Amino acid sequence: DVKVNLPESEGKELVMANCMPCHSLRYIEMQPELSRATWEKTVHKMIATYGAPIPDTIIEKKIVDYLVAIKGKK
Repeated sequence: DVKVNLPESEGKELVMANCMPCHSLRYIEMQPELSRATWEKTVHKMIATYGAPIPDTIIEKKIVDYLVAIKGKK
């Protein structure tokens, strides 16, 4: 079991609460740097296809903002 500590940034708690029910944080850590559009598609796919328990579009946007902050294309 690998311990993953994602970088501190606004939205980290939302990622931990809404993404970890389905997969480990290691899955996020292993991703390459992606564009905002790609992160938006990825998060939406997790909700629409895999049933991620993300309750509304405001939370969805904050999760995307966090992912772009830590793994977005520079």
